[in-house]
Amino acid sequence: MNVLLLGSGGREHALAWKIQKSRLLNNLYIAPGNAGTASLGVNIDIDVADFEAMKRFSLDHDIDMIVVGPEVPLVEGVYDYFHEDEDICHIAVIGPSKEGARLEGSKDFAKRFMSRYNVPTARFKTVTLENVMEGNAFLDLLSSPYVLKADGLAAGKGVLIVNDLNEAKQSLWEMLNGKFGAASKSVVIEEFLSGIECSVFVLTDGKSYKILPVAKDYKRIGEGDTGLNTGGMGAVSPVPFADEMFMEKVRSRIVEPTIEGLQKEKIDYKGFIFLGLINVGGDPKVIEYNVRLGDPETEVVVPLIKSDLLELFTAVATETLDEKTLETDHRHAVTVMMVSGGYPEGYENGKIIEGLDDVRDSIVFHAGTKKLGEKVVTSGGRVLSLTSYGKTMDHALGTSYKNIAKIKFENSYFRKDIGFDLSK
Repeated sequence: MNVLLLGSGGREHALAWKIQKSRLLNNLYIAPGNAGTASLGVNIDIDVADFEAMKRFSLDHDIDMIVVGPEVPLVEGVYDYFHEDEDICHIAVIGPSKEGARLEGSKDFAKRFMSRYNVPTARFKTVTLENVMEGNAFLDLLSSPYVLKADGLAAGKGVLIVNDLNEAKQSLWEMLNGKFGAASKSVVIEEFLSGIECSVFVLTDGKSYKILPVAKDYKRIGEGDTGLNTGGMGAVSPVPFADEMFMEKVRSRIVEPTIEGLQKEKIDYKGFIFLGLINVGGDPKVIEYNVRLGDPETEVVVPLIKSDLLELFTAVATETLDEKTLETDHRHAVTVMMVSGGYPEGYENGKIIEGLDDVRDSIVFHAGTKKLGEKVVTSGGRVLSLTSYGKTMDHALGTSYKNIAKIKFENSYFRKDIGFDLSK
């Protein structure tokens, strides 16, 4: 098979690393890729939302499958573009249709979908400028803190958690008046749920499904989960509280109703469903749906999959996933992210990275890197993700931290307490 993988982050490097191991693979192309993916396939200078360029490339290089990493091409309809064009409809796309991608592209759509199929989630109300007074009245009914979410995609910045009621009402007004651009023309107000979070990934062909290893990521820049939100500073798998009893609740109360809902609404969905869950007194509730793998959770989940990933993807495309067995590694996997100084606010690119060849017993996944001649330099806020296996979480973390000490670039930063809340 010839495969085109879309994306340029740590998630895509992890996917490329796993796809490269498949007995079915002939050629792997990554668009646009990074310095790490360049060692696993051929990086292609195509934007993830340039569907015409993808079509030309796919025809010229006999592409059999497109694996979609990030959410934007899914929300913009890459599945539909290929599915509806007779020249390229034979090419399998791993990712949902545009309608299915609304589960991530519209918070309101997702919450209403959950309501229709009794998927447990927080109470909510969707507000526009036309009914802003109803929104204020709903806020009056809730207890602090207050959760405000831009309805549309806002590059991970469209969620506010506000402690003061008057400040929440002011923030609601600012969001509706363009604080996050078109994404916050409507805003979902949610009841705040208190508990510990985890990420569950489901691979589905639209009929059957496989639940992948459960992960937990760490979003805050500071140790002890303090400071600004980031794209993720690290992740661990498995998650101790996601035991057999908890996961049976996830399966029966969330996964099954979600898949059945997609079928009832005739939504074409062949790809990943990301369940952002919170454990509230032993019961899982959905914080959000995403329609692709998360990052950096991918960097621990994918290394724990023993099955041939392309075989699973082929089964997704042919709706035969129920005939496949998902084999997983029972070790612990952790990943720790090295980021640029100043991230998630201002930071500088172009810093030379040294020590990559000295790493032993960890996998280095590149996130924000590029080649500059023979050197590898930084080209993003989140730069590298170091993944390690271990008999315990702490053993795996020790290996990642030992190898991080070997890697140098100016103003690098990493959290030294990944997994801190699980090892107590």
